[in-house]
Amino acid sequence: MQDRFVVRMFTAAREMGIHTAMDTNGFLGARLSDEELEKIDLVMLCIKAWDPELHRKLTGKDGEAPREFARRLAGQNRPIWLRYVLVPGLTDTEEEVTALSRFAAELGNVQRVDVLPFHQMGRFKWEKLGLDYALDNAEPPTAEVVERVCLQFRSNGLAAY
Repeated sequence: MQDRFVVRMFTAAREMGIHTAMDTNGFLGARLSDEELEKIDLVMLCIKAWDPELHRKLTGKDGEAPREFARRLAGQNRPIWLRYVLVPGLTDTEEEVTALSRFAAELGNVQRVDVLPFHQMGRFKWEKLGLDYALDNAEPPTAEVVERVCLQFRSNGLAAY
């Protein structure tokens, strides 16, 4: 939501020879022009879910915008590190991970996948904002589930950690 500031900051950073990286869910990626995207050396793109209904359940928003942003970055060969939050009972199904890993592999510009085990450390933010926290009862995944998901991404030729 701070795209104008980020563009100015990244332009100045690049002029000083500083590598730039943007961490985003991609929802507002259409706000950036192709020229502005050239100021970004790396995009850390967090895709919350592949399944449209699950994405809407988790974020309240349609999941097409992040996927379209990923396709656009691929068309420009902009490097992506895909970030995937692993929530047991929601984003850990074989079908969900397989679909996302195939998509990521087909893009051709995903340099790595960070499988991020869910945790409850952000719960207080929701409470402070007075918002309903849909993941209140979610538990962190086991090490075995994290490794299975990493293997699913690796089976499509992606470096997953």
